[in-house]
Amino acid sequence: MSEVLLKLEKLNVYYGAIHAVKGININVFKGEITTLIGANGAGKTSTLNSIMGLLKGIKGKIFYKSRDISHLRTDAIVKLGISLSPEGRRIFPNLTVDENLRMGAYFRKDINGIKSDRKWVLELFPVLKERLKQMGGTLSGGEQQMLAIGRALMANPDILMLDEPSLGLAPLIVKEVFDVIKKVKSEGKTVLLVEQNAAAALSIADHGYVLETGNIVLEGKGKELLANDEVRQAYLGITV
Repeated sequence: MSEVLLKLEKLNVYYGAIHAVKGININVFKGEITTLIGANGAGKTSTLNSIMGLLKGIKGKIFYKSRDISHLRTDAIVKLGISLSPEGRRIFPNLTVDENLRMGAYFRKDINGIKSDRKWVLELFPVLKERLKQMGGTLSGGEQQMLAIGRALMANPDILMLDEPSLGLAPLIVKEVFDVIKKVKSEGKTVLLVEQNAAAALSIADHGYVLETGNIVLEGKGKELLANDEVRQAYLGITV
């Protein structure tokens, strides 16, 4: 049995009177890809933001390597080994590609490790190597998404969290991004993936959770959920 690297216990998220996440339990196993799928407003991004310490007033517990991180600051969570490539990319438009990548390693002191990870990121995304001196804001949408993922990897995380990495991208770029996610897993990283493209996410996921209006309504192995009639009808547009 794989080690549970990240564990959510009865996580609740509120925005004023709105109950966005309703007591969910999630296990993320070491070395696996876990995906959260669901429609807009299901609570997927709120879940990731809670893990990163970006939301205050959450209820429930978040454990990383058995340590309660529920109320840690975001910088402390990054230092522990969790990083996020956020929805909408949020790169620094007025910094170069190289400067954006270096910002991902902001909390690191291991110079040789930073050099090694920079080389690896540029191998994963060769187009970024060609754009190192280019301002982030001048990149295409696909290139910005690659940069956002690369920046998150520069923190040398044990868990890489990705929020809607395929959003707004052309099908060929989506395939490229998902191929990189599989390569990241093959390097021993653990991935927590939030994605509206359910077919793409479940096809690479070891385990998946289906969220609806803040509740987990289904969970299972990625391939099992991909074959599930309810999932196929609701999220893949396939008439069963």
